[in-house]
Amino acid sequence: MRTHRRAGVAAAALALALVTLLPASPAQAGPAALPAVPPTAETAALYDDENGGNANADDPAIWRNAAAPGRSLVVATAKEGGLRVYDLRARLVQSVPAPPPASADDAPGRFNNVDLVTGLRLPSGRADVAVVSDRGHDRLRIYRIDPARPGGPLRDITDPAVAPVFSADQAEVNEQRTAYGLAAWTDRATGRSYALVSRRNETRVALLELKVTATGTVGYRTVRSLDLPASFQLPNGDTWTPCGEPGERPQVEGMVVDPANGMLYAGQEDVGIWRLRADLTGAPVLVDKVKEYGVPGVYDEESEECEPGADPGYGGDRLAADVEGLTLFQERDGDGYLLASSQGDNTFALYDREVGDDNEYEGGFRVTAATEVLDGSQECDGAAVLNAPLGDRYPRGLLVVQDGHDTPEVPDGEGGTREATGFKFVDLGAVVDAADM
Repeated sequence: MRTHRRAGVAAAALALALVTLLPASPAQAGPAALPAVPPTAETAALYDDENGGNANADDPAIWRNAAAPGRSLVVATAKEGGLRVYDLRARLVQSVPAPPPASADDAPGRFNNVDLVTGLRLPSGRADVAVVSDRGHDRLRIYRIDPARPGGPLRDITDPAVAPVFSADQAEVNEQRTAYGLAAWTDRATGRSYALVSRRNETRVALLELKVTATGTVGYRTVRSLDLPASFQLPNGDTWTPCGEPGERPQVEGMVVDPANGMLYAGQEDVGIWRLRADLTGAPVLVDKVKEYGVPGVYDEESEECEPGADPGYGGDRLAADVEGLTLFQERDGDGYLLASSQGDNTFALYDREVGDDNEYEGGFRVTAATEVLDGSQECDGAAVLNAPLGDRYPRGLLVVQDGHDTPEVPDGEGGTREATGFKFVDLGAVVDAADM
């Protein structure tokens, strides 16, 4: 998410000498020249204020109802507002509150990212579950998906005994260097399911194995963690560290795992997209860099912004920081694309899914307004794509993207406007046609 930051086996393995940087592919045309695709529907705006329940749209996941694809669902995070479940017309189906604070002086629950695990083996049989990072409590929350359940399809099945992912105690949880980005995946060789979780304001990513208890609840155990670099050697010999608030390091949020080869793609917001093994072994590869890569900056305490210096010209051509919203467009023959949100210029970049082709850049697109009321996507945080038929409404699949600045604007009664976010539903077939995928 864009903030004022602009800013273990892992530590030794990730010395800068071991980092591999792929050569850049040819520069793309400017953002305005990219094809534009309008949304077909949008969710009701969420408002990040007291009257709105401090709800702030962030990250979506698309659950396909195999028995009735036209009744598939979108599960999305709303931070302190918890979870929202929508149908394919972007209508609210269920609202799940985030857990309350442990005590009056502690941080409240805050749901940041969500991903799905299909066919998790429970004592009652296999089930699909939504895995959510609860940044407020530094834990994962697991919800069973049952479309026939009275009261809504999501039911919390989190093991009540789960421990914080990164923090040693509640005081450390309250510092909010907690569970942030998330990607879930199942190892095809072993059938075991995992969640990869990044740590807010740090470069660390942890691998957690999901563990089902005898009572049918789901917990997790930490397998290993890895620290991505925080500083980088530039071609001119200088060492560059992305500018951020004092004490904050360049964090990761958007993540996705390719189930075909077990590769994790992780978006380090102010740096670029990394490719590495999802089991967090081996050296990572920087697939692409943000345009601001290498630009020096000084944090200004008064403005709470980084003042950039001269651009040395070492950045990429396609991604404007922050890099966010990684998701995978899968094709049956193994082809497909990695999709990334270029938050800084309101565009989406497409990369070849094939590792053998070095995840070559394949183009991009924008999600722009369909009407004066149905606007496009700005400052997109999260995205999800499903390349599968979803009934008559989306016969070629669906793309859901977060909109960080929903319109029309609503006055806050104090001379300003309410902070409004939401999700846009986009016909995937239209994206394929427009971007020549």
